[in-house]
Amino acid sequence: MTHLAFPYAHDRRGRTAQTPDFPAHVRELVEQTLLTAPGERVNRPDFGAGLLDMVFEPGSETLVEAAEFLTRSALQRFLQDVVLIEDLRVAMSEGLLTVDLTYLVIETGEREAQTVTRLI
Repeated sequence: MTHLAFPYAHDRRGRTAQTPDFPAHVRELVEQTLLTAPGERVNRPDFGAGLLDMVFEPGSETLVEAAEFLTRSALQRFLQDVVLIEDLRVAMSEGLLTVDLTYLVIETGEREAQTVTRLI
């Protein structure tokens, strides 16, 4: 089965780019879930964790805990058939958001570690 690449792009032949393998597709799904703001998708207005919406919030322990809760709940809600979260850590410092995640890919049984980092 083929999966569209994220972000959407064209390959060298002018066709829609695809992910090279299933683990790459899962990594892209996780990134999309974390960085999409609720209301951003027309047909799925509740989709996403909305982590980037926290850019204007003052940095604090409470903000990190809220970001971790949003991350965990969004992944469990939207990717519950794809991944099983084993470890999740969110850190915010000086305009940098870092999500360290370890999960089990349900279809393959493989354990994956992923870090999503964005300037906020």
